[in-house]
Amino acid sequence: MSSKTKIVVLHMKELIYTAIFAVLGILLILLLIFMFLPDKKEKKETAETMQYIAGVYNSSIQFNDSAVDVEVVIDNNRINSISLVNMDETVAAMYPLMQPALDSISQQIYEKQSTENITFSDENHYTSTVLLNAIEQALEKARPRQAEE
Repeated sequence: MSSKTKIVVLHMKELIYTAIFAVLGILLILLLIFMFLPDKKEKKETAETMQYIAGVYNSSIQFNDSAVDVEVVIDNNRINSISLVNMDETVAAMYPLMQPALDSISQQIYEKQSTENITFSDENHYTSTVLLNAIEQALEKARPRQAEE
């Protein structure tokens, strides 16, 4: 049996250089992975930005012989204002709770940026329901259309 012993000579300088280059290579690979992976925050932001298209949207409410328009202004994907437009004096006199009900609903919508879970008092339940439906119709016009397949 012949066993030949092999002696390997390693220089300390070569080991240090090899270790440094290996660490730098691993860091470079990790940097590239983190740079090019999609970020979860970006997905949420794009989903939120497509909720509404900026503009002025109207919806009509018919009261006897006259119509009242509910105007919703959306800017930068936020609901900025909700107001009654073309409101006749007779309608304002016959429905005095309309403006206070709209103010209450509008304040809640500004805070939530949604028409979900809106609360209103029992004394103007019908008026608030009619106004909320008109606001939802206007907001439906502001939603981006999905491509039909």
